[in-house]
Amino acid sequence: MGRACHDARVAGPEVRAKQGGEPIRVAVVDDQELFRRGLTMLLGVEDDIEVVGEAGDGVAATELAASAVPDVILMDVRMPKRSGIEACVAIKDVAPTARIIMLTVSDEEADLYDAVKNGASGYLLKDSSIDEVAQAIRVVADGQSLISPSMAIKLLDEFKQMSRTDRQQVPSPRLTDRELEVLKLVAQGLNNREIAKRLFISENTVKNHVRNILEKLQLHSRMEAVMYAVREKLLDIP
Repeated sequence: MGRACHDARVAGPEVRAKQGGEPIRVAVVDDQELFRRGLTMLLGVEDDIEVVGEAGDGVAATELAASAVPDVILMDVRMPKRSGIEACVAIKDVAPTARIIMLTVSDEEADLYDAVKNGASGYLLKDSSIDEVAQAIRVVADGQSLISPSMAIKLLDEFKQMSRTDRQQVPSPRLTDRELEVLKLVAQGLNNREIAKRLFISENTVKNHVRNILEKLQLHSRMEAVMYAVREKLLDIP
């Protein structure tokens, strides 16, 4: 295992060669080495997940993202040199296709809001089981956002507060009635499969609606779309 930088570890090519379909390439970023190595080892037994590198701070995480180009990055919120939330922005510049899942010991509203605002696609507590972490990786790699219903409620409260103080005075792109329906369900924390069942449409149709919503709003993630919609009062949320 070679060194990518002073505080990042990148898996060599021999580790990446696997039989069958391409695994989801994952980077693990946490300043606690024991937690980081334990998570790496546990994820290593998943057939469809491959850990391609580790880093111990936000600066090293950005360098790792640029060199290893992972599909998904599991990253601690609070780290030295550059926090995980600050690293989100830098990582999006060097590896725009990487999906970021924030790992944290708390569900503080401010951290949750900042993580989503800066491009995170998921938010998990560190006491989640390894099965929950593995499933989160799969969900996010599939292009969906991952956030628990309880966190979604907190996030919406934060968005509503923001809408009162930070509303942009610009025309809002027009969404169709169906797109608004999809956006409301995304705001409630539902995934594509749950939305499809609720609206009696296919999962692919939901994906197309989400893609159209992001294109119209010129945003990069589902949760960013919800933030924009609440701020611009596109959603009827009490």
